[in-house]
Amino acid sequence: MEFGKQLSLVRERTPLVQCITNFVTVNDCANIVLAAGGTPSMADDVREAAEAVGGAAALVCNLGAIAAVDAMLSAGRAANELGKPVILDPVAAGNTALRRAESDRLLEGVKFAVIRGNASEIRALARRERAGSGVDVSSEDAVTEENLPRTVETARLLAKQSGAVAAVSGPIDVVTDGERTVLLRNGCATMARITGSGCMLTAMLGAFCGADPQHPFEAACAAVAAMGVAGDLAEAQRLQNGTGNATFRTDLIDAVFNLTEEQLNGGVRYEIY
Repeated sequence: MEFGKQLSLVRERTPLVQCITNFVTVNDCANIVLAAGGTPSMADDVREAAEAVGGAAALVCNLGAIAAVDAMLSAGRAANELGKPVILDPVAAGNTALRRAESDRLLEGVKFAVIRGNASEIRALARRERAGSGVDVSSEDAVTEENLPRTVETARLLAKQSGAVAAVSGPIDVVTDGERTVLLRNGCATMARITGSGCMLTAMLGAFCGADPQHPFEAACAAVAAMGVAGDLAEAQRLQNGTGNATFRTDLIDAVFNLTEEQLNGGVRYEIY
């Protein structure tokens, strides 16, 4: 797969990514879009969200901003009408009745290009089940070699139900459009020790899909690969310098900013499943 080519497209086309995301990670999401080569817009007020989509290349809807679902629906429908990709991050979708109901509203009201979440969130959407532990993946859902077939099956089910590419983040990342499936094995445990690594990846998915809207599967694979390789580079830097998770977050954004096509193609570890 041409992961590096997708990264170069982002930097050539500098897509504007409109992010409706939560206050905990909004700054990191904006910075990771900039690092990847895109431009962020954080227009999330329901009074302007749909209008703002007109100038964007892609829209990101993050359920961490649970109070902004009406804005997501308005902007998402506008993006659908304009043929622009919409990315969903179903934060804690299976954790409360409110989040289950609001994620259902989003899936019914908006056509998504990519849905990215942890294994519990993806299961909650695909199986309509209560799942997860707050914003974190539950221990029984965490992706391992043993339960990988179940994770892939659930991701494929969601992809077929929704028509979106399903991307599952974990120790092994799974990306599938329901037919094609790619496993990616980059990244490190420290990524789970900072706030918002998943939200940042979702924002990056907006940049990659905005740069290549006709190929959401390839764009999603490349975005996941880029974040994973950047995680490897940031972890090497952390271990070399003896620093902690706060510096790691900065190193992760720097690694995305400095990532080259050659580094991405040479560093990615993936397989067709």
